[in-house]
Amino acid sequence: MKGALSRYRVMAYVVGIGLLVLVLVAMPLKYFADAPLLVQIVGPVHGLLYAIYLALTIDLALKSRWSIKGTILVALAGTIPFVSFYAERKVTERAREGVAL
Repeated sequence: MKGALSRYRVMAYVVGIGLLVLVLVAMPLKYFADAPLLVQIVGPVHGLLYAIYLALTIDLALKSRWSIKGTILVALAGTIPFVSFYAERKVTERAREGVAL
């Protein structure tokens, strides 16, 4: 389970940073500076990274025997800015304590 947790943690940060770049940099440039190029690049990249995040979340959930509710909540954390960082911290704490979500 340690490897699954490490992979999840890395992707949680990568997806969180990608989402912040998309929401705080690319989208304002698109709407306020009429420069959509960054959204056209960062948007699909974030989508691909989020798909990988989902796969790693499910992998960790199965290995840690999370509830369906806990798995869904952690999966959704990658769609709301800053929440993936909070979820990663809570998941790591619980995993190290051996407590399922």
